[in-house]
Amino acid sequence: MSCASDYAHVVHNLTRMMRLHLHLLSDSTGETLENIAKAALAQYDDVETIRHFWPMVRSEAHLERILQEITHHPGLVLFTLVNAQMRQTLESQCRALGLPAVAPLDTVTDALSALLGQRAKARPGRQHMLDAAYFQRVEAIQFTMAHDDGVGHEDWEEADILLAGVSRSSKTPTSIYLANRGYKTANIPIVLEVAPPPALFHLRNPLIVGLTTSADRLIQVRRNRLLSLNQAPETSYVDQDAVTREVAYARRMFADNGWPVIDVTRRSIEETAAAIIALASERQQPA
Repeated sequence: MSCASDYAHVVHNLTRMMRLHLHLLSDSTGETLENIAKAALAQYDDVETIRHFWPMVRSEAHLERILQEITHHPGLVLFTLVNAQMRQTLESQCRALGLPAVAPLDTVTDALSALLGQRAKARPGRQHMLDAAYFQRVEAIQFTMAHDDGVGHEDWEEADILLAGVSRSSKTPTSIYLANRGYKTANIPIVLEVAPPPALFHLRNPLIVGLTTSADRLIQVRRNRLLSLNQAPETSYVDQDAVTREVAYARRMFADNGWPVIDVTRRSIEETAAAIIALASERQQPA
């Protein structure tokens, strides 16, 4: 075999090594599996993941069709199936194919069973039952969508959390994420030389959190936003001095009112929301 063909063979093998077929099987929505897989894959670079998503797997016939796909596209199998017979079928077939089949919730469930002295209920999708928490989440989403960008300030006292920050400081996406966690969230833009509604400074129920970011990062985000709207990217909205004053004005307001502040410059939406939820939980604890 020539040097050129040897090199091509090595490159081909490396390419194959970096490509992963990932099969996610769930007897419910599969949201839990997706989050687990996403968190684990984040630890690896240069991996091309071909995801095969199989939610609502609740019959042997459905499982059989999936097993055919797994046979044709072998890879890692992650599953959350509570039906013992279907689990056995899946695990047996994966063993025959020499493929790993992992049930990531088993360790947690086994530990809980040992501590609580009871067996887990084999009910698919039980966490998605239409219980009080579910309807609380729906109500929180409806409230949040109706109180975006300073709208409906007369209802702010009903909010669990109110986010304040300059334009493009991730207020809206963070609010929506918090709403999906069951928190009624309102948000208001802090605009230089435009006073917010007086109600903002007299609220008792909601946790008010200031979101801030670096001026450079804010300019970059705003410039990209203008370009996406086909607008001229050279305005006071992205002027260095104007943005610096705007950020300083918001920070001063946060400090004057004693509101906790989170710098979102290097935080994802999930990280920002987690920090806010921690503040809310701390606030709810007895002194």
